[in-house]
Amino acid sequence: MPVTDADTVNVDLPPLGAGESFFLPEVFKGLGTTLRHITGSVGGSRRKNNRAMEYPEQRREQMRIEDGGLHVDNFRGVHRLNRDEDGRVRCVACFMCATACPANCIHIEGKASPWDDREKYPVKFDIDELRCIFCGMCEEACPVDAIELTPAYDIVGLSRNEMIFDKAKLLSVYDATVDQKPM
Repeated sequence: MPVTDADTVNVDLPPLGAGESFFLPEVFKGLGTTLRHITGSVGGSRRKNNRAMEYPEQRREQMRIEDGGLHVDNFRGVHRLNRDEDGRVRCVACFMCATACPANCIHIEGKASPWDDREKYPVKFDIDELRCIFCGMCEEACPVDAIELTPAYDIVGLSRNEMIFDKAKLLSVYDATVDQKPM
């Protein structure tokens, strides 16, 4: 459908006044707003509006809700693979976590189990922590509670390969965080 001249509306802008033709008054208005935010005279005290965490001097565990901080219980950190009572990996290689993962960052290779209590176990279990969006879908999908998200968030890697957690590294995270409540 073509547009005709009758369908077109011309809008004429009103002419600028003498004060509006210079940009300096608007610049000074913006600087005034910035200074009010810096001094904390906008919307209450500066401390109340500042929700920035000064990591590593201040950690999430030290922040409280009544101080305007973050609630620690709703945080999802690094993954861990749980062990059963016999010290074996609890995973039964059902691939439910890998199927539920929207980021496609979990890779599992299963093999027939030598134990009588399960059919399969994971020979290889890798999670790409840089690709993960920490949504918790893997934790929700696991029927045997083998994978969990811990409150540990200060995991550092100097290369991409260091941030791909294999089965041994995930089990070592479990050993380090076995006393902490998972998310």
